[in-house]
Amino acid sequence: MITKKDFKKITPFIWEIPKTFRVDMRVPARILASENLLDDLFKDSSLEQLINVATLPGIQKAAYCMPDAHEGYGFPIGAVAATIYPNGVISPGGIGYDINCGVRLLKSNLEFSDINHNQGLLAKRLYEEIPSGVGRGGRLKLEDKKLDQVLSQGAQFLINEGYGEAKDAHFLESFGKLSNADPNLVSKHAKDRGRDQLGTMGAGNHFVEVDQIEEIFDNEVASKLGLFKNQIVILIHTGSRGLGHQIATDYIRVMQSSLHKYNITLLDRELACAPFSSEEGTNYFNAMASAANFAWANRQLISWGIRLVFKEMFNEDLNILYDVAHNIAKIEEHEIEGQVKKVIVHRKGATRSFGPNHPEVIDEYKETGQPVIIPGSMGSSSYILVGTIEGMKEAFGSSCHGAGRRMSRHAALREVQGKKLKIDLETQGIFIQTGSIKGLAEEAPLAYKDIHEVIDIVNNAQIAKKVARLKPIVVIKG
Repeated sequence: MITKKDFKKITPFIWEIPKTFRVDMRVPARILASENLLDDLFKDSSLEQLINVATLPGIQKAAYCMPDAHEGYGFPIGAVAATIYPNGVISPGGIGYDINCGVRLLKSNLEFSDINHNQGLLAKRLYEEIPSGVGRGGRLKLEDKKLDQVLSQGAQFLINEGYGEAKDAHFLESFGKLSNADPNLVSKHAKDRGRDQLGTMGAGNHFVEVDQIEEIFDNEVASKLGLFKNQIVILIHTGSRGLGHQIATDYIRVMQSSLHKYNITLLDRELACAPFSSEEGTNYFNAMASAANFAWANRQLISWGIRLVFKEMFNEDLNILYDVAHNIAKIEEHEIEGQVKKVIVHRKGATRSFGPNHPEVIDEYKETGQPVIIPGSMGSSSYILVGTIEGMKEAFGSSCHGAGRRMSRHAALREVQGKKLKIDLETQGIFIQTGSIKGLAEEAPLAYKDIHEVIDIVNNAQIAKKVARLKPIVVIKG
């Protein structure tokens, strides 16, 4: 059993479990945390899961936990791991069930004073425009041909259909499309689950949130990103819905049954995997890309609905700052032990945060580094950061993805009354529209870690740099 004595302190914010801790570890396990958040990780199975990740065939450098980490399926949520391309493994548990769950930020030219008398109506109109909740269908029900086009083309398909502007795709990670997507590798069941869910938010921790920029930490970078104090911005947090969940379910089953074929022995079958170059590995990667494209299209259609409301209420056009995925696997090149290697980077509850001048960062952000969008919880702040050169050297150019749960949903329900929480938030100037008071209680701010502490660790560890802090004023939940 692991204890704090087993950790080596690398820096004030980076801790390491050496690979000598357990005979089957191929690389060390590294945790980005304060002493306080490190103590939190002993309360669930996160550390044991991270050590298990460090045993995966082909893993490189280290298995990483971000400061928002907590227990997940196989991998902790908040984990990053890279395996060697092409013969290292790919593991669906390292991406998660909600493939390309991610966050988009829309910018306005409005200030808080422009909307503060209309928050209640704005919340009502956004809730009417954005379908949310478990199993809720959207405005489009896609027949097979169009659904396959969504899976192949991602956000670009929606833009071509009139649900966006030509420039939108430029400001999305991977331009809102992974080109290796193959709809033929997505099961009929998965397609049927997603067929009417495009443009829907779902439930759980997904949301649409209107925020006011409360503080700017770096005026020069903020100016280059088109951000200013008191500006109104909108966050969209959702993913690939039932389609992505079913793809994960399908391929976890496939990989669990093929472990023997590749002589892979696992302590935890939730880490089911296959060599990337194998039929099982390649098929999963291409099906995963299809789900990722669905998620970018999903956020595109939700953006269209939000734009309608802001045009109607304030005659305001909204532009995309950026859109980041935080449940995805990608083939990237990174310097490892003095050599540039091609690797399969798994990010599960972790956000890509590429630094200045990286070839995959668009020209508009070459100088600043890629925007990194980190949402908090309903009653707490969210943050905008940018990637750093130092971060490229540590965790494969990755950052955290949110505050991270510190309390289960069941525990939150024991502590929080949803109706009272809604009233309390409204007294703080945060207008809530939700279809589930129970779901609201499950997502109460006290169920999450301190977002300010999480962001300070990321900033002080130099894997991403703080630019702005956002305050929620309208929240739409399923």
